[in-house]
Amino acid sequence: MLEIKNLSFAVEEDGRQKEILRNLNLTIDNGKFVVITGPNGSGKSTLARLIMGIEKPTEGSILFDGKDVTELDITERAKLGISFAFQQPVRFKGIRVKDLLRLASGKNLSVSAACDYLSEVGLCARDYIDREINSSLSGGELKRIEIATLLARHTRLSVFDEPEAGIDLWSFQNLIRIFEKMRKEIEDSSIVIISHQERILNIADEILLLSGGTIQDRGTPDEIMPKLVRQSGTCVRLQ
Repeated sequence: MLEIKNLSFAVEEDGRQKEILRNLNLTIDNGKFVVITGPNGSGKSTLARLIMGIEKPTEGSILFDGKDVTELDITERAKLGISFAFQQPVRFKGIRVKDLLRLASGKNLSVSAACDYLSEVGLCARDYIDREINSSLSGGELKRIEIATLLARHTRLSVFDEPEAGIDLWSFQNLIRIFEKMRKEIEDSSIVIISHQERILNIADEILLLSGGTIQDRGTPDEIMPKLVRQSGTCVRLQ
């Protein structure tokens, strides 16, 4: 379970404090697929980075499975079972795909097991297992390899920051299929996705609407989607 209590985050801008998140309270139970959406500048990506420990809050606390992780760094949170997928996946020059999957799993993963993870994200294992993580890979390929590493880690909480960013329509359709599969297989773990995309919002257990640095509304897709459609710029359709 993820618990966020009275969380605030501010940055200095032109000699003054600019508030990005304000006294935010949020609980995400285990076994939930949650999508956080809202207008640009509402603090969505900042919230994701705070959960992972990339940024530290100005005030408030973050608890994971009852443990206060507010002061823990990225590595310490990763060891507890929190993972993070960036908008633009990192390219690890000189590292092959199978080696990255082994690092993610924390064990000497067999080639067969590594191939299974690639197959789960719709990649032909034979074509990718020995590929280097470099500029020869497209944005969509990198996204799916990154998701494969998260699957290999068996994380308790997976956070995706706008996973649809920078990928083509074909890759997006495959991304939706992967998320639908992950949602069906959630047990005691949770998935949090920052997204504007209607098709991602529609497969959520719960949608949270973030605006002005606070949670303005939350509910099922049936409850929230009609409200989003009425708010221009909040929800983007990608068929």
